Amino acid sequence: MVYTIMINAVVTDIEGTTSSIAFVKEVLFPYAARQFPVFLESRWDQPEVQAQLRAAEQESGQSLDSPASANALFQQWIAEDRKATPLKALQGMIWKAGYEQGDYTAHLYPDTAPALRRWHNQGKALYVYSSGSIAAQKLFFGYSDAGDLTSLFSGYFDTTSGHKQETQSYRNIQQAIGLPAEQLLFLSDVEAELDAAAEAGFQTIRLDREGDQGTSQHRVVTAFDEIDLSS
Repeated sequence: MVYTIMINAVVTDIEGTTSSIAFVKEVLFPYAARQFPVFLESRWDQPEVQAQLRAAEQESGQSLDSPASANALFQQWIAEDRKATPLKALQGMIWKAGYEQGDYTAHLYPDTAPALRRWHNQGKALYVYSSGSIAAQKLFFGYSDAGDLTSLFSGYFDTTSGHKQETQSYRNIQQAIGLPAEQLLFLSDVEAELDAAAEAGFQTIRLDREGDQGTSQHRVVTAFDEIDLSS
């Protein structure tokens, strides 16, 4: 089924929506986990790293006075899949080196890049909202399987706007974009995120890439090809 939606901007999730969850969990997360010890040792005194370490101390209540103690905390957070902003920021720094060295490119579903280009050409403003840091989001779309797509996007949002299952986060995003909420479409594979966005007044569509997520109170598609924004 194709859904025809009248909107002026799209806010999209990444994992499970534009891209496979497996890429993040099986490529990016393990890469950062392996690189953390050397990264912390070599960049310990850099101001941008120290800023995230201080933020991690506040969030964890632990003193991070050495690369070893910091690495232990971040490895724990990675294992727990914590959405901690300091962790995401440091992971982004590590992933940047991996992208630039050509260690990997970011996975996209085959329909993602054509749809993003089509919507952009139709005059729709495109935004990303992911739990990964804004820096990591820009790297993801800058070094994607389909090349550099960053010119298609008008902006990026991460957990500094709030957590993704909280309605206020979407109100914050709507205010930052400056359009009425009913003119915004949020795309995600997570029901609770879509619930929060809908409560904030967004239009919503759930991506069920494998077609096995069951029922939803939101419109459901299996690919971006099923979304028509031409109106």
